[in-house]
Formats: sequence, C-alpha cells, structure tokens
Amino acid sequence: MSEKNPFKVFVTHEFREDAEYNRVFEYLESRDNFFYLNFSDPEAQQADAAADVLQESLRAQIKLAEVVLLPAGMLTGKAGLVDFEIKVAQAFDLPIVLIQPFGGTMSIPKEAMEIAAEIVDWDERQIIDAIRRAARGEDTAQWDVIEFDMEDFKLDDDDS
Repeated sequence: MSEKNPFKVFVTHEFREDAEYNRVFEYLESRDNFFYLNFSDPEAQQADAAADVLQESLRAQIKLAEVVLLPAGMLTGKAGLVDFEIKVAQAFDLPIVLIQPFGGTMSIPKEAMEIAAEIVDWDERQIIDAIRRAARGEDTAQWDVIEFDMEDFKLDDDDS
C-alpha cells in the first residue's frame, strides 16, 4: 500500500464530530506509512435536516469507501443514523470494523458484534491491521524488533 493507493475509509459520524470520531483519525495519523482517504463528512448536512436528505448524503459517502469503521461509542447516539450507516455498508458489501468502547465504558450490543468483520481495541496497530485485512485481505503479520547488548548476557567467570 502506498500514497498512490490509499485505503478508502468511512467512519460513522451521525453528522457530528465527537471524541470517538476524532480519536479514530488521531490513531490513523499516528502510524507512519499508512495512507488513507477519509470519505466520511460529518459537516455535509445539518444533523436536523430531513431524514431522506441525511440518508442520501450518507449513501454518497459510504459508497466510496472500502471499509467502514464503527467506534462502539457511536452506538449510544442517534441509533437510527448508525443503523442506517450499517445497513448501507452491508448493502454495498463493505466490511465493518468495530472499535471497542474507549476505556471499556460500555458493553457492545450483540447485534453490533454480529455484523462486524473484526472487533478491535483502541490501538493504532490493531485498527490499521484490521483495515488492511478487512478492506484488501492483506497479510498483517508483523514482528517487533528487540534490541539488546550481548554484553549484558555474558557470564562472569564466577557464574560458570
């Protein structure tokens, strides 16, 4: 994946930015060499606009994405809009990555867990790996490199 082929994401938003919506982008931005296009636009409509106007705006945003990110904290807001976003994602056959509630402050409804392609914690590596797997089926196996000094592991003459 490169700058020329960024991941296309939609983050559920209910036409309002909140802490969890903004936190998703903080996590995505914190990872080097992860490129994405955000197709969610919470400012596209006024939240009090007619339902059909809101729904059409959401359809237009979601259809451009490869993956939908659903912060579980959004499930407590306007359930009708979140449910609609989920149904549109399913209609477009888009995978949904459910992000656990931040700080473990609530339980996730069973229905939300059943529609998720993946359920991840608030961890930039987990979120980005889930996007890669769900959107494009990429292998995300990674290894951490641990640096150490062999001198720290030498046996003293007294230890042998």
